[in-house]
Amino acid sequence: MRPFRLAGGGPEAPEPAMDEAAYDRFVRENLRRNYIAHFTHGCLGMTGFRLIFAPTFVPAYLFALTGSPFLVGLGQSLLQVGAIFSPVIGATRIEHQRRVLPAAVSIGTMMRVAILGLALSGWILSGAPLVLATFFFLTMLGFYLGSQRVAFQFLMAKVIPVRKRGQLQAWRNLFGGAIAAALSFWAGATLIENDVLGNGYAATFMISFVLTSAGLSVLYLLLREPDAPTVRERKRVRDRLREFPKLIEDRDYRNFLLAQLLTTAGRISLPFCILYAGQKMEVDGTAIGLLSVAFLGADTVSNLVWGYLGDRRGFRAVMILVVLTWIAALLVLIFAQAPWQFFLAFFGLGAAMSGYLLSAPTLVLEFGDRADVPMRLALSTTAETSMAALGPLVGGLIASAFGFVPVFVLAILFLAVAAFVLVTSVKEPRYRFPTTG
Repeated sequence: MRPFRLAGGGPEAPEPAMDEAAYDRFVRENLRRNYIAHFTHGCLGMTGFRLIFAPTFVPAYLFALTGSPFLVGLGQSLLQVGAIFSPVIGATRIEHQRRVLPAAVSIGTMMRVAILGLALSGWILSGAPLVLATFFFLTMLGFYLGSQRVAFQFLMAKVIPVRKRGQLQAWRNLFGGAIAAALSFWAGATLIENDVLGNGYAATFMISFVLTSAGLSVLYLLLREPDAPTVRERKRVRDRLREFPKLIEDRDYRNFLLAQLLTTAGRISLPFCILYAGQKMEVDGTAIGLLSVAFLGADTVSNLVWGYLGDRRGFRAVMILVVLTWIAALLVLIFAQAPWQFFLAFFGLGAAMSGYLLSAPTLVLEFGDRADVPMRLALSTTAETSMAALGPLVGGLIASAFGFVPVFVLAILFLAVAAFVLVTSVKEPRYRFPTTG
């Protein structure tokens, strides 16, 4: 017998450790509460993060600070560099624990500290110190992002059954995307256009900090997490790294990982889309807001489609459609001349990115056993962020030397190969393994 305590949202209650039957019963009995907790956290927290990770505000901010496409790419690379090794660190931190929420909250708190640093440095510093501080906080944000993705995805896998995850993320992204779209337009047209408080970008980052902090607080207070019936023994990071080859013995997961790497390579173009638009049309604060509306508003329109399609047909089908949508959006961008065409391209990019963020992690959850989920998430996240770190840096070099169009063409080639691998070499995991949770 060991003490059982509800993590967040309830008093301590001594209970025996759970077997599988008790675990499943706990999940069912608390599904409504945990569904609301994840939904609210997504609407508030993910809305704030969208302001940071949309390919509009931060690239435009970096270009305003440096005037260099290469340094824009470097800043976006640093955002991913921090996340290369931290997923494994995060996985080894939680895989031997029966509760994930405390670790998830501490990791999430540090992400918000990084966003606060972005905001405060924009008000306090200037010149080279501001550029260096911005790069530092982007690296810090990326580091904790890697661990956060493992912890929060594993937490969702524990408390939300697999056939409910798509609709949860769809509705969460529907409302969060609508809020983010409206907020991004207001931030661009008001905060950035009028340089509110002396630095409109810093004011935007502060709003992101407030929203993400509120979302994390709600999750901690509402969510009820069961003890995991089985956990891995505690091991050192380097010992877990040696086990990575075992995770890719499964042919379908190995091919999925290859497709994930190729899709991530397609993100080489994202930081430069707003800069390319600036060559073809006037891009002021209002234009940045409108293009952000297109990118983030795509969440509102597309996520219900992606989520329900994933629940019904599996997320492999979603990922294939996502990659094809991404290719089409880049083609529209290359040939765009009028503002509405750029709006359409950014809408397609937003739909593709939101579908990718919905399908790829959910697919990872469905390959193999529940006990291997943290390390499988860590492997996929580390592989993805390694490519995501290299891509913008290479893209910045290519854009500086040859212009933006070759970057977009290279991205299309990567995505086309990814689609081919998904269609020919990856089976839907839901029909190969029992569902986990």
